[in-house]
Amino acid sequence: MQLLATDADRGQTLAALVRDRMELPWSKAKKLVSTGKVFVDGDRVTDPGHRLRGDESIEVRHAAPRPRDRAREVQILFEDAHVVLIDKPSGISSVPYERGERGTALDLIRDAWRRKGLRATDVPLHVVHRIDKDTSGVMVFAKSKRAELDLARQFREHTIERVYHCIAHGQVRAARIESKLVRDRGDGLRGSARPGQRGKRAVTHVEPIVDLPGATLCRVQLETGKTHQIRIHLSERGHPLVGERVYIRDFVAAGNEPIPSPRLMLYAATLAFAHPITGAPVQARSRGSEPAEITEELTKNFRAASAARKPD
Repeated sequence: MQLLATDADRGQTLAALVRDRMELPWSKAKKLVSTGKVFVDGDRVTDPGHRLRGDESIEVRHAAPRPRDRAREVQILFEDAHVVLIDKPSGISSVPYERGERGTALDLIRDAWRRKGLRATDVPLHVVHRIDKDTSGVMVFAKSKRAELDLARQFREHTIERVYHCIAHGQVRAARIESKLVRDRGDGLRGSARPGQRGKRAVTHVEPIVDLPGATLCRVQLETGKTHQIRIHLSERGHPLVGERVYIRDFVAAGNEPIPSPRLMLYAATLAFAHPITGAPVQARSRGSEPAEITEELTKNFRAASAARKPD
């Protein structure tokens, strides 16, 4: 469908023009734009708030494929007939948490297979562990029942090596942190058990790598793997992760100002285990988890946030 922006449309948003000309609800007009169905002077525009000059040719192509969002694609680090290891982006759920949830790591693996011309739904994917939605880095899925059972055993016996890199507020010292974690420590947050509570044993090994202004880049190795374990243990030590949105309450209440970051600075850097079928060592490393890369990302985020706070 061809639409034409006139002088009267100057300054109007693209979604508003699509809504008015096609007599659509706001939600449908915005969706047409955000899913890549609307082209301005031949170029795809996916921002519903794009402002018009007033002399553009607008075309709505209902059959146009969705644009690729490389920031929301997984990289396959290793794959054979029994396992697939990926580099999960931040902001992607490992598995669906709500009925009908799409865009999870499971979905993105199948998308990657489709791009390679493979039949994406013929191979089962078995979940053997998870990492937080806001955490990026290495995950493994089993492709056979035999592999699923053996990987589950290795995770249960804590023989799989899991190394994370993170940036935490303050000057962090080397430590072995052990506590019993509960779903509600008494104020609605997950945390370490208080007297009278029973929790699940969690052990975290923390090693500082680089001192940063107001923060520390750390190497963290999990001995156990409980929900939000690293985030909770460091927060309870007074060193919440940079970019933390949940376990930051006590830090702020104590009068501290969090370092700005649009994402949680936590990276599943390395995953190593014995192949569930052959027993051969398998190791994968996230391509964005090197200390220099993490430090550069934090610096870029900090500069952007500082610039945004400056008065015009």
